[in-house]
Amino acid sequence: MIEQGQRQGRSPDRAWETRRRAVGGAAFFVGLVGTLAVFAFFPGLPHIIDWGAILVSLAVGAVARWGCLAWGTRRAAKKSEGM
Repeated sequence: MIEQGQRQGRSPDRAWETRRRAVGGAAFFVGLVGTLAVFAFFPGLPHIIDWGAILVSLAVGAVARWGCLAWGTRRAAKKSEGM
């Protein structure tokens, strides 16, 4: 019997990589926008987005992406180990 992924011409590894890219992009976007929102609206901070805030937001987005991908990879390894 042919599996669903093979009928569509996609291997399970390719589907996993596609999902990882989407999740990584979403995590980066959430980290970036969340940090910019803190700099823009948090009371007590100057309500100016300057280059420092943009660079910090990019760094937070990158760390969020890295953390999300590491967590997903570790979870997938535990899931495949248990089977």
